[in-house]
Amino acid sequence: MAKVSSDQLGSQPIGQLLIKQAVPASIGILVMSLNILVDSIFVGNWIGSIAIAAINVVLPVSFFIGALGMAIGIGGSSIISRALGADNKAKAVKTFGNQITLTLLFTISMALLGLYYADSLIPAFGGKGMIFEPAKIYYTIVLYGIPFLGLCMMGNTVIRAEGKPKFAMIAMIIPSVGNLLMDYLFINVFDWGMQGAAWATTIGYVLCFSYVLYFFLSKNSELKLTRHCFSLDFPIVKEIASLGFVTLARQAVVSVTYLLMNNILFNLGGEAMVAVYAIIGRMLMFALFPVFGITQGFLPIAGFNYGAKQYPRVKESIYTAIKYAALLATVVFIGLFTFPAEIASLFLSSKPDLSAMDLATNAFVLEHTPSAMRWVFAATPIIALQLIGAAYFQAIGKAVPALLLTLTRQGFFFIPLILILPHFFGEIGVWISFPISDVLATIVTGTYLRKEIRGTLI
Repeated sequence: MAKVSSDQLGSQPIGQLLIKQAVPASIGILVMSLNILVDSIFVGNWIGSIAIAAINVVLPVSFFIGALGMAIGIGGSSIISRALGADNKAKAVKTFGNQITLTLLFTISMALLGLYYADSLIPAFGGKGMIFEPAKIYYTIVLYGIPFLGLCMMGNTVIRAEGKPKFAMIAMIIPSVGNLLMDYLFINVFDWGMQGAAWATTIGYVLCFSYVLYFFLSKNSELKLTRHCFSLDFPIVKEIASLGFVTLARQAVVSVTYLLMNNILFNLGGEAMVAVYAIIGRMLMFALFPVFGITQGFLPIAGFNYGAKQYPRVKESIYTAIKYAALLATVVFIGLFTFPAEIASLFLSSKPDLSAMDLATNAFVLEHTPSAMRWVFAATPIIALQLIGAAYFQAIGKAVPALLLTLTRQGFFFIPLILILPHFFGEIGVWISFPISDVLATIVTGTYLRKEIRGTLI
């Protein structure tokens, strides 16, 4: 794969450049998503469907703390992309040093708080009944590795901001492959159950951190740190915070969504209904990997060219990214609508010695998942506009519209819908909230993006 340096972000044809940026990002996200998907399949087949529900309870807590690293990474990477575009490498290096300091401070503090309040947080996120004990085992071990995850997510976005998508891809592949190998060893061979699944995940984080550290210490990186880079610079911290808050707010809303969904669905159908949502949640992470890859590839291109004041290239990158992402989203939509039952069955154990309770849970999950999945992904073909539109404002450093558009789908529309519709329509009210919020958010984002393009990029 051709190497892309930061100066090429402002010179190569947009379509060719987007492919070079998006393909490695997509592959990395694919492998990471496959890791989550196959991990859930392993857990479901080797431990049980309740174990899948337990992991689904833990994910929003661990993801939120890990998202601190992603927020700092994306906020700082926007600054780095624009600084490199403006030929200001000193600011780019100082920003990176500040990112490392902030990531360590926040992720370690939050991990310690998360461990201290574990018994309160797990039930709050739906870890009730039979789900609590396996969830606590998984939660405790995974939080040990959260600071490594935060550094990985931060470092990965900086690697991509430098125009090195191939290395960013490898950084995402290494922990995923490592986790799956450890899953097989710890769960299937050593029979460690939930502890095995948790240690496999944590070791994956450490492997990722090791590779990211290697990249920045090697000659591959343009950002060579000195000691003074780690001291916090208030203007840079303020800009990182304003832009990174967009990502953090989005993940906070995702965590709140998991909290609400797990509790609403537990009240509607118990542990089995939470397992249905766990399967759909894995598909939401996995199936849209090409769309997320296009979005990740688009960010440094838009940020660099905006910093270099090459506005026609910025405009072209927006339209090209939306076109490619919409096409891929449509392909995903067709696949999920055609094979929902087959997908659901992958997560369920077919061992002959299953207990009556496990058989009943599996039957419930297999009955309810296909229709739910079709509703959840019903508006998939149009989400490209919403994702690219929100990402554009983040890439160019406009924090307020980026925040508002990022929160539009889940914060402004989805959460109110799932609080209201289930009272009138029961289970179906939960699932139809997904496409309704997708449509409304896309309309809002499209309107705002069109106004911005006409006012700024023409």
